[in-house]
Amino acid sequence: MNTLFDKIWDKHVVQMIEDGPTQLYIDRLYCHEVTSPQAFEGMRQRGLKCFRPNQIYCMPDHDIPTHDQDKQIEDPVCRKQVDTLAKNCEEFGLVHYGMLSPDNGIIHVVGPEKGLSLPGMTIVCGDSHTSTHGAVGAVAFGIGTSEVEMVMASQCILQQKPKSMRISINGKLGKGVVAKDVALFLMSRLTTSGATGYFVEYAGDVLRDMSMEGRLTLCNLSIEMGARGGFIAPDDTTFEYLKGKEYAPKGEDWEKAVASWKNLKSGDDAVFDKELVFDASEIEPRITYGTNPGMGIGITESIPTIDMIDSSSRASFVKSLDYMGFVPGEKLQGHSIDYVFLGACTNGRIEDFRAFASVVKGHHKADNVTAWLVPGSWAVERQIRQEGLDKILTEAGFEIRQPGCSACLAMNDDKIPPGKYCVSTSNRNFEGRQGPGARTILASPLVAAASAINGFISDPRDLEV
Repeated sequence: MNTLFDKIWDKHVVQMIEDGPTQLYIDRLYCHEVTSPQAFEGMRQRGLKCFRPNQIYCMPDHDIPTHDQDKQIEDPVCRKQVDTLAKNCEEFGLVHYGMLSPDNGIIHVVGPEKGLSLPGMTIVCGDSHTSTHGAVGAVAFGIGTSEVEMVMASQCILQQKPKSMRISINGKLGKGVVAKDVALFLMSRLTTSGATGYFVEYAGDVLRDMSMEGRLTLCNLSIEMGARGGFIAPDDTTFEYLKGKEYAPKGEDWEKAVASWKNLKSGDDAVFDKELVFDASEIEPRITYGTNPGMGIGITESIPTIDMIDSSSRASFVKSLDYMGFVPGEKLQGHSIDYVFLGACTNGRIEDFRAFASVVKGHHKADNVTAWLVPGSWAVERQIRQEGLDKILTEAGFEIRQPGCSACLAMNDDKIPPGKYCVSTSNRNFEGRQGPGARTILASPLVAAASAINGFISDPRDLEV
């Protein structure tokens, strides 16, 4: 029996090239302002039109400010990229959710919330975190700019088929442990290259119990283990989430779609190239201490000592700690921080804001902390207000910014100053990722909230949630 990955992949094969890549049909292409300009220019120079424009959706997210979006973008490079995307979409006849559009947001948040990402699809975008969409049961992966042009021109792409891996997590997660902690745990166990060459299917008790938004977070971070992508077989949780979404099938078409989607699963006798099994009881709230997402520990643990690190990795380990201002064997719980960032395509959804609000309710933000709370889309922003979460957050000393990628990466105004510590719900803690010299500690919304209240790295289990 084939794996689910085999089923979806094989269904989309147009032709196979002997001793070469596969020509794969693509159901959905997402474009943002940073990786698309060269692709549009290439199309223009060759006199081509988009082959299937109704399967392409575009929006700016990386460059846009998270305040005063009604004003002109100050940074000339950011402004040019955002304006160029709008002009290209108009010229090529593509759907464009521009800045301040009620449909705008981070592309990997908007796709699932509008039902544009559906089970069984192949989905690509010129962005590594396209793996997010795998949470709905799609084969989704990031591509390069030249490949974006290829999909625009032909709705196909040339790809080598990855190997298959299944990661099962069984048991029940403990108090204060959420999807982000699961992802950080897996990254520390597999390292940032442990899944290179594989497409990962997540399974087990924890995944069955996990909310759709938690699954989106987990799949989002698949790329940080080196995987080509990660996904989860669709089930009732998936169908409940998608039902009624703007672009999801309706009426009889919905019933037919669900009947078909229920077959999207790996068989009991499916053979994977690699299988890993973990116990949920091993996972506690987690944080990172270094400059890649795999350098993480449980929040009650200490940074490893030099003798615990493989000799081939010691130089980079020391360099990473020097950058972060930490020392081997140090405990980070209680370490003072300067910034907290809630948002990104990793944790900018309504469930993340509910979690953050549940911790800070009845408390107040520490004076030494600057907090940026950034919804992943205008739809999330509206729901925050509809549910009254904005009042809870305001009373606790926080303000909600306008949607965008924000402080996930230093492409817009929201940069962490040099040397400052930021507990961040984003996806990467590379040197300079959040700004030149910024020191990033990746964590869940619960850990971020507890840390924002106390002014230092904190275990959310120590606060009443």
